Amino acid sequence: MSSLLAPPASTRGILPPRRPSPRALTARAARSCYRYRFRTDDDGVVDVAVAANDSNGYTVGVEVPPRPGARGRPDGNLLLHAADSGDAVPLASPGHGASLSASLSIHASRAPFNLSFLLTDPAGTEIRTHRRTAFRVPVGVGQGSPAPLGLTLSDSGAANFALYSKTAQGVVLCLYTAAAAADEPALEIELDPYVNRTGNVWHASLESVAGYASYGFRCGLFGTGHPLLDPYARVIGDLVAGDSVYEEGAALPSMSCLGSLASPPSYNWGRDRRPRLPLENLVVYRANVASFTKDRSSGLPDDVAGTFSGMAAKVQHFKSLGVNAVLLEPVFPFDQAKGPYFPYHFFSPASSYSAEGSSASAITAMKDMVKAMHRNGIEVLLEVVFTHTAEGEAECQMISTRGIDNSSYYISGEIAGCKSGILNCNGPVTQKLILDSLRHWVLDFHVDGFCFINAPFLVRGPRGEYLSRPPLLESIAFDPVLSKTKIIADPWSPLDISNVQFPFPHWKRWAEMNARFSIDVRRFLKGEALVSDLATRLCGSGDLFASRGPAFSFNYVSRNAGLTLVDLVSFSNDNLASESSWNCGEEGPSENSAVLEMRLRQIRNFIFILFVSLGIPVLNMGDECGHSSAGSTSYKERVPLNWKGLKTTFVKEVTGFISFLAAFRSRRGDIFQRREFLKLENINWHGSDLSEPQWEDPGSKFLCMHIIAENDGNKSDSIRGDLYICFNANVESVSATLPVPAEGTLWLRLVDTSLALPGFFGTESNPKRKQVLGCSSYEVKAHSCVLFESTRDLS
Repeated sequence: MSSLLAPPASTRGILPPRRPSPRALTARAARSCYRYRFRTDDDGVVDVAVAANDSNGYTVGVEVPPRPGARGRPDGNLLLHAADSGDAVPLASPGHGASLSASLSIHASRAPFNLSFLLTDPAGTEIRTHRRTAFRVPVGVGQGSPAPLGLTLSDSGAANFALYSKTAQGVVLCLYTAAAAADEPALEIELDPYVNRTGNVWHASLESVAGYASYGFRCGLFGTGHPLLDPYARVIGDLVAGDSVYEEGAALPSMSCLGSLASPPSYNWGRDRRPRLPLENLVVYRANVASFTKDRSSGLPDDVAGTFSGMAAKVQHFKSLGVNAVLLEPVFPFDQAKGPYFPYHFFSPASSYSAEGSSASAITAMKDMVKAMHRNGIEVLLEVVFTHTAEGEAECQMISTRGIDNSSYYISGEIAGCKSGILNCNGPVTQKLILDSLRHWVLDFHVDGFCFINAPFLVRGPRGEYLSRPPLLESIAFDPVLSKTKIIADPWSPLDISNVQFPFPHWKRWAEMNARFSIDVRRFLKGEALVSDLATRLCGSGDLFASRGPAFSFNYVSRNAGLTLVDLVSFSNDNLASESSWNCGEEGPSENSAVLEMRLRQIRNFIFILFVSLGIPVLNMGDECGHSSAGSTSYKERVPLNWKGLKTTFVKEVTGFISFLAAFRSRRGDIFQRREFLKLENINWHGSDLSEPQWEDPGSKFLCMHIIAENDGNKSDSIRGDLYICFNANVESVSATLPVPAEGTLWLRLVDTSLALPGFFGTESNPKRKQVLGCSSYEVKAHSCVLFESTRDLS
């Protein structure tokens, strides 16, 4: 009766399994007993029991209880037919009124499989299930456990599947062989809602998944529809684009992805230690994994360029800049047509970021990268997108959660005209998904923190309303695992390219990307902002972070959406009005030496203000090497980093300046690396002649900041000198009067962005540093910044 073994709705047979040992057979026989009851199309019932035996197979018992009036049953004449076979076994009755039954043995050394048959009466009329299908018994399939969600593999080879779906009227587990990953499943197992469902979790266990490579779930009416990706899968296949489907006159490409039945590759972390840097000590570099080293100029092999391994290979570049934290653009699997800010899965890294292009190799490569960064004292932060996915509303574009349980995972209806589906982040189901994902990245990948993109949507309720205490954000803030990491909210939205600062609930644990910093610094250097706006940003943006402190402000000038740093000083047409850029006298590329000199000076000014402001400086990929997108603000038009530029005099100057400023911030950590704001008595503000600044005068474009160091005796005098910083956005020079330094000290000029290399910045040991007498005047050139530090007079 081996013909009873039939694949469901497919002509694909069961692959020959490996023959188990006698000991394994005995163990299997002890645990494998399955019982099922079917309703028939004539309102009867059929009971089936399947038990493993010691003969490398299974014993099957079929019993039909008596029911007066049922066709064929009073005479005890029913035949059991193997599906798609002429073989038949009569069902016998021991006596009048007793059940009809048959017992048979089948040879099948591997489970799971489907045992498929149907019954006929003496007239040859078929008796089927109440759904008019053949009787199909899944052998090797157990009830399973509702927790944990996703796929759990045991050491013995058994597998447990658990899927949350409140709305599914039926769930079918689909198993695929390696050869059929993009074809029909080799085995489908329909989950019984009375056996394989606990609450809203559908679950099943399999004795073994040997011979199968991937899996998915059908969650339509009675388990119809195309297979969907398990949201909790740890290893996944590629996103496969199918034939286009026409809906409402538009051609929509169909998309699907399956979870892998392979265990995640084991990894030896060895002596990996997280740097655990204080928040206030960070110097951050934002990068895209692919674009950072994809260009051939990176000098890396083709299979390394544009991957996690490529990031690790450039660790010395980060160290040379003084960077101690790398912020990676989203690394979750994403729709290549939409970009990394449109993910479709939250538990695995994108396979495209590995040399082999597979999910398993990406897992290992990313862990290697994290380990290499940690070994060099650099933390790894991830940008994460949990507010929306790459999935569409059309059934053909449902990849995972959208088709599994749309009403639980997504906010119903549109939000402020946003056409993309928004995840219900503060609903209990999605909240659990997000928290489980974050913990997974911290515990399994040793990630040091997260930057949450599109943060305003994280405070939305199930109907799109704003919540004063969003449960997700509060849970993250106080989670025993996540609260020990860096957690940063970023208001930038990839949905409508908006970037608006807003009151964010923080519990004194959430930091934020400071969009106001970028706006006000750009406007000041363009000559359009009030000096009071600049002063606010220099002091740590107290208007935004008064209840937290300056360390919670992540400051940046440019980012991956909008103009790059070099484009900020090279393009300023009508289409770029919102960028507050200035082309320094000529639009686009220029050969004019005066224009080029002014652009270089402005780049220095931007970097200088970024590093002398209280808060965390965030460099964007390419800020250090003149990376340009030819004036485009589109994220999609960003090109890979050109490493040839690092050899130019201009780039060597800029990278050296960044390295100097990073070291200066570290040396003067008493001022720049602090959790609390500077005391009012430790800051004096001046105009050009030590007078009060013209705070509210739109025409005022000059400001001086005098920071008086706190000397508590615990630090050496060499790092406790006062600072005097001048900022001039005028088109002409301004003569600045320096205050009288403390007794026995004098002013040393450390930076003047108007000077030529190598004299525009200097270290403590640099003999070219200029000594300036107190109460003397110093000419601050047009569009430049100057930094003085007081030090002991050793003369």
